[in-house]
Amino acid sequence: MAGSWVTILFGGTSNERRVSVASAQNVASVLDEAAAWFLAPNGAVFEVERADLGKCERPFERDFVPLGPARFATLVEALESAPGRVYFLALHGGEGEDGTIQRMLEARRIAFTGPGAEASARAFDKEVAKQVANAAGLRIARSVHLSSRPDLMRQELRDMLALSGRTVVKPVAGGSTLGVHFIFRPEDLEPAARAVETSGEGYLAEEFVEGIELTVGVVDGPRGARALPATEVRLDPGRAFDYEGKYLGKGTKEITPAEVPQDVARTAQDVALRAHIALGCEGYSRTDIIVGRGGPVFLELNTLPGLTRMSFVPQQLAAEGTTMLQFLEGQIGIARARRDRQPQSGIV
Repeated sequence: MAGSWVTILFGGTSNERRVSVASAQNVASVLDEAAAWFLAPNGAVFEVERADLGKCERPFERDFVPLGPARFATLVEALESAPGRVYFLALHGGEGEDGTIQRMLEARRIAFTGPGAEASARAFDKEVAKQVANAAGLRIARSVHLSSRPDLMRQELRDMLALSGRTVVKPVAGGSTLGVHFIFRPEDLEPAARAVETSGEGYLAEEFVEGIELTVGVVDGPRGARALPATEVRLDPGRAFDYEGKYLGKGTKEITPAEVPQDVARTAQDVALRAHIALGCEGYSRTDIIVGRGGPVFLELNTLPGLTRMSFVPQQLAAEGTTMLQFLEGQIGIARARRDRQPQSGIV
């Protein structure tokens, strides 16, 4: 079976590592012979018993704590101990999604799932991703990179609010809706500004586009990339699609396939497919889109979207009629094929 040559890599230093645990649980439940390695926040790697991974309850709310000592002091040591395996990346955010770990794997000609290093780096930076998407003919929302100077940053927020009426403030790099703030009224500005100040991260302020919220997965296969059925996200009045809404089901409803006209769904699928190709993704991705009065607007693309039992891509695969096992085995095949055609490069 494919799983006997696979290691599921999850965890990491990112603030999305709890989602990573839930993704690893779901992948491990399907690939029943795969090993599981937990990358701890301190960089050590733990070999995790599958039963212990499965027993982790409420992973979205609690940190995963591995049992016993670390097997490897560093990820490099871990990877070089088993270079012939396929690493299924159940990582989200940070070094797991920004191209860092992908670059380490490529340099050692080790097979791994998800897009490669260059595509991961481009997509992880929301500003770069928007520029690439726009160059490919996709509409994007107006945005500004916020200054690190508190006074200038507040003025930029005031200007964006005056220009667009409502503004979304989000990290330039990151996902799972963590660190996102909405400025719908003047009194919302100062709390958002303080959060940006204390985060230590780069932020952008983006025009809030009102419309239908859709997200579309794209999966590569023998016949090329294909878009999955779209998911519609509906919010209760006064709610935003934040972490609690996305993973704890508070104030949101996810509808797959989306209950929208067929032409709207097809247009959203086309946007996702074009973004996937323009950013150079291989394997799978998921694109977030708003369909407003002027048509679809590209928001961002996720190169390692969640694969938890409640995540969008598994929902969309089920709606398409593709099992998780078929999807996972297809991704493992893509990983091996990419490794086999990749020339050896310098070790990093």
